[in-house]
Amino acid sequence: MEDHKIVQRNIALQREWYGEPLGDRVRRLVVAFDVSQANLADVLGISAPMLSQVMSGRRAKIGNPAVLARLIMLERKILTPEVASGRREALQNALDDVRASKPAVTRDNLPVDVGRSAIMALRRLASPEDLTEAAGLLDQRFPDLAELLRRAGKRR
Repeated sequence: MEDHKIVQRNIALQREWYGEPLGDRVRRLVVAFDVSQANLADVLGISAPMLSQVMSGRRAKIGNPAVLARLIMLERKILTPEVASGRREALQNALDDVRASKPAVTRDNLPVDVGRSAIMALRRLASPEDLTEAAGLLDQRFPDLAELLRRAGKRR
């Protein structure tokens, strides 16, 4: 697949997984906090080259859920009166707060619908019959995974 098609596919996946391309979300944060992309990458806990690849669509996803959680934390901080004021001290405090955070991301508090994304990915990989059969094989040892496969195997 040529580069342009890969980028377009990745951006389409970002829309599906994150609601919009990650480049748009990150650019809003760069502007709102008046920081460089490299500084934002440091706050998020990701390398600057990796952030650049995600923004440009050369990579489809943020692989570390804690990085995604920090991105969402920053998006929410934009809405607070202190940060919305644009005061340099408030902006820096928000960035420092997120940089120091150690978000515990679990199935119960993951900020995106991973189940839906996983189901859609599984449906692209296998037929409903194969998914249901695989669920049966996993039932005893991995009931949660079996349930996910079963959900993916249900006809829409």
